[in-house]
Amino acid sequence: MKIAFVGKGGSGKTTLSSLFIRHLAATGRPVIAVDADINQHLGPALGLADAQAAELPALGAHLPEIKEYLRGSNPLIRSAEEMIKTTPPGRGSRLLRIVEENPVYAACARPIALDEGSVRLLVTGAFTEEDLGVACYHSKVGAVELLLNHLVDGRDEYVVTDMTAGSDSFASGLFTRFDLTFLVVEPTRKGVSVYHQYKDYARDFDVQLRVVGNKVQGPDDLDFLRREVGDDLLTAFGHSDWVRRLEQGAEPPLRALEPGNRTVLERLREEADAAHELRDARRYTEQAVLFHLRNAESWANAKVGIDLATQVDHEFVLGGEQAATAGALG
Repeated sequence: MKIAFVGKGGSGKTTLSSLFIRHLAATGRPVIAVDADINQHLGPALGLADAQAAELPALGAHLPEIKEYLRGSNPLIRSAEEMIKTTPPGRGSRLLRIVEENPVYAACARPIALDEGSVRLLVTGAFTEEDLGVACYHSKVGAVELLLNHLVDGRDEYVVTDMTAGSDSFASGLFTRFDLTFLVVEPTRKGVSVYHQYKDYARDFDVQLRVVGNKVQGPDDLDFLRREVGDDLLTAFGHSDWVRRLEQGAEPPLRALEPGNRTVLERLREEADAAHELRDARRYTEQAVLFHLRNAESWANAKVGIDLATQVDHEFVLGGEQAATAGALG
């Protein structure tokens, strides 16, 4: 399952995504965690010291090698230099799987041991001084979009991505690369306004969106969210002394998390697993092609110097029988 956490800055999405990752890992399920936020906080939320988090290899720094590996023997892609963030896979492409070893993971993924279980962490990388004023953060997260376009995942396997805050999550096709998106919302007018904005953006692309209330202090907060969000409200995370200790730099064991909040995490897992039944491999592939063609027409053809529409293998479906064959041949 490919799962995203989105929300406005300060809503607690990184905290909740890290807790969900911990919860999945504690059950023994394989998890890849991805920090795609402009503020790189997922590593520390998973227990890394700031110095350790700063040393994590950035996906963007390895983009040429990633492209070369994923290109494989795809005859429609002549070189890695002709690949962009939305380049879809085709016959001959190398595909990624969650439980495997490959050069991409060797270069970019780092294992993190938790008090219960472990995860692999991938990070887009923070803005550098060289980026300021001249670069767009969407170029950083482009590597994540490329990886998800080439990732074949199965039931009880999870990729959990902490997305950048605010509406920037919808500034590229990355928001369509997930089976389920959890929107973290505070019980405030501003929090609810973000929900309506996200709902409007997601509607045309059939994004599966579920609202997770956060910082809910009591029945009045819960009633407010129910009135404003309706059936999209899945569950609500309450006050947590455990989270406060974590934010103060402690590393409390997950088993000490309040039972009610642990139940919230299990509810998220149940919803994610239920979304597996709604997967449509052909539609997922078609959306990847759609955004690739949009990028090609708006800027990429001119930058690369070829018609990138020729890279589309119209007979290929990610996750289908051909995808399994393509991965095996790669």
